[in-house]
Amino acid sequence: MDTIESYQAQLAEADSQFIEVGGFRLHYKRLGSGENLILLLHGSFLSLKSWSGVMAPLAAHATIVAFDRPVCGLTSRPLPKRGDSGPSPYSAVAQSELVADLIAALGFERAILVGSSTGGTIALLTALNHPERVQGLILVDAMVYSGYATSEVPAPVLAMMRGAKPLFTRLMGFLIDRLYEKAIRKFWYRQERLSDATLAEFKRDFMLGSWDKAFLELFLATRRLNLDARLGGLDIPTLVVTGEHDRAVKPDESERLAQAITGAELRVIADAGHLPQEERPEAFRAAIEDFLARLIH
Repeated sequence: MDTIESYQAQLAEADSQFIEVGGFRLHYKRLGSGENLILLLHGSFLSLKSWSGVMAPLAAHATIVAFDRPVCGLTSRPLPKRGDSGPSPYSAVAQSELVADLIAALGFERAILVGSSTGGTIALLTALNHPERVQGLILVDAMVYSGYATSEVPAPVLAMMRGAKPLFTRLMGFLIDRLYEKAIRKFWYRQERLSDATLAEFKRDFMLGSWDKAFLELFLATRRLNLDARLGGLDIPTLVVTGEHDRAVKPDESERLAQAITGAELRVIADAGHLPQEERPEAFRAAIEDFLARLIH
């Protein structure tokens, strides 16, 4: 079986870069320059290509970095060694630590975090745990009141799954492989805008190396985050963005999120679903432009 390292060598593009952070060999791309860093966090099952329609225009104003989050793209997929009972690097808390460490590793003190879907969940958690590292937040259809942020497998089920990892790895891998295209297409309001070629690239980049084993580790590490109870204490400039027709995170959840964070603003992107930065990149850039202009010096 090809390793993730071999895929990194085969699929890396001319502008691909790699950096060792938090036990991962992270794949990232960097554009622009300046003392302000905008760090882009994509959603689950996707890759940094989720930002391909907005990176270059944003780079005219700041340093832009998009990276493949754990279990995605060309980032490595480390697996626990036999008998390893330490904390999982795939937990939401560990991923927030990874983001904070990545900001420093890239040579910056702080960053404006732009997170889509579960990337928004991790961006928000980073801001709550490491406010000194976050200059501003743009939360795009972020999962806070549902989905990833509220999921938790009961302890007896977790124990059973850990005891039969090979079985559950095969089962989960089979189901994701069968349902991938249909699930991703539902993220788009107008599904015809997502080309077959783009969808095939996302699937290829997700299913690299021991992706199924790594995804099971992420699944086993998922915990209820109780983010809503902490939102009142957040004191960071925040913009909440939602696609008007998002089916994965309902627009009223994003509205609720904007109301819960002191001083937060809300932007609704018409004619878009769960991934407005992909489906309507120009409208997405227009929606965040004023907010960024106030933060970037």
